[in-house]
Amino acid sequence: MAILTIVKYPHPALKKVCEPVASAEFTTDFQTFLDNMIDTMYADNGMGLAANQVATLKRVFIMDETPELNTPLVFINPEIIKQSEETTEDQEGCLSFPGVMLKIKRPKYISMKALDRHGKEFIFEREDYVARCMHHEFEHLNGIHFFDHLSALKRDLAEKKLKKYLHNTL
Repeated sequence: MAILTIVKYPHPALKKVCEPVASAEFTTDFQTFLDNMIDTMYADNGMGLAANQVATLKRVFIMDETPELNTPLVFINPEIIKQSEETTEDQEGCLSFPGVMLKIKRPKYISMKALDRHGKEFIFEREDYVARCMHHEFEHLNGIHFFDHLSALKRDLAEKKLKKYLHNTL
């Protein structure tokens, strides 16, 4: 499989709302794309990756909730069907924002409906850190990223930290 290029903030794809995947799009090429997304996520030691993070504007994200990072889950056309009003605040990072960790409030519990890689519908419910990952990736598909949860001052500081990190690693 191929490792895809993960776009970095402020790439315009990160602010785009992704389009649903139609049933006719479940092709061999689409399966290869999903495999490439999985390989890309693992190559960068990520827990999740949304399609617009690889500049593909489709409602697809992948994640892996296992500590070993060896059991990928594919979410196509996901919808949040229930989320708790109770929130938790914890550190999170993002492959499109390398070198930046931010404390973000997210729902403690999420129930999501989606299609798997073969077009079969499933419901996935999780709490705490896995719910955080699901919500983070879901927001990517709506053109929302974790900088959008920050005050103007914190966002400015985070942008400077990201810029410095990218400058030092390129």
